[in-house]
Amino acid sequence: MAKPQSGAASHTLADVMPSVAASLGLDQLNPLGFAPTRDVVVLLIDGLGAELLARHCDIAPTLAGHADVTLTAGFPATTATSLASLAIGAPCATHGIIGYSFAVPGGDGLRLLNSLRWKLDSATGDDARDLYPPESVQRHASRLEDLAAHGVELHYVIPAYQLTSGLTRAVFRAPGVLHPAASLDELRTGILAVAQHSGANSRFAYAYFPDLDVSGHLYGPESPQWAAVLRDIDACIADLFADLPSTCTMLITGDHGMIHADTVIDLDAWPALHRDVHLIGGEARVRHVYLDRPAALADAHSTWSAELSPYATVVTREQALDERWFGPTPPTQVITTRIGDLIAVAEDRAVLLRPVREPLESALVGHHGARTTAEQLVPLIANP
Repeated sequence: MAKPQSGAASHTLADVMPSVAASLGLDQLNPLGFAPTRDVVVLLIDGLGAELLARHCDIAPTLAGHADVTLTAGFPATTATSLASLAIGAPCATHGIIGYSFAVPGGDGLRLLNSLRWKLDSATGDDARDLYPPESVQRHASRLEDLAAHGVELHYVIPAYQLTSGLTRAVFRAPGVLHPAASLDELRTGILAVAQHSGANSRFAYAYFPDLDVSGHLYGPESPQWAAVLRDIDACIADLFADLPSTCTMLITGDHGMIHADTVIDLDAWPALHRDVHLIGGEARVRHVYLDRPAALADAHSTWSAELSPYATVVTREQALDERWFGPTPPTQVITTRIGDLIAVAEDRAVLLRPVREPLESALVGHHGARTTAEQLVPLIANP
């Protein structure tokens, strides 16, 4: 049975799928040291942060008891970026899904693409799949495509709507058998359907469960509602660990952690922040600021830094790239232009909201995306 090596705190989500591929017989690097196996299920529990899990090991003893490895999600710590890093096996600077929303070229200049929902201009905007085909926005092959080319059967244990979503098309990129899973019971049924077979061919399943993230956003991480969801997830995983055959390795991880916001900065209420600004993308913990003209960079940097201190750190695109915030490999020019001229990263538990332009997101209690360990660290859990 494949088990991750201990002490891999320096590894990231981008290391998981290459290691899975190696364990299934592909000639790929195996940074996590997975042993050979017939079948693999990777379950991503949205919002499962390592620090949150450690603090609540009493209500999630199965998950906490098998969390031998800690991974870094990568910057920014947000679902669309993390799923891309996982599926592509590469950091953000390579795959180019650089945040919850980011600028893309439009007919009249730049406009925002919401990469999680694949919408234009906002979370409730027009469907962007025709104008910005997902396979063109993210052009790298996924590790799932590598598996399929090697003869591995692909399965998806996910909410049905996700199979044809823009994000799935952009980052997973490979057809597979759908096992619709909108509840824990359906998740368990789907995973067992993948694992309990007598065939010789290997199977790989990507499974996803969103409810922990949803409860954290709505009520706050560590709220009673959040804790109830975590407890139910742990019970489901305990049952799965008992029922999985020895021919199947199940790996569980998260895409980010979460913080409970306690300081709100309303960007829409500060006129100085909008001088020479064309667009503001990203999300409450990480903002991409796109300027009208390059000559305004120095003044805008000074203004944003002064106005948001001490609640956010503001850097230029060049500084972020020099310091390799988005990964060790320099991005292409196309990806570079998606990154804001300025990047504002919230500190402590502050959030940079836009209640007028982003009413849905601004109403949330829990947030993620920034560089704190609470948001960046996720567990990697394997069945015994």
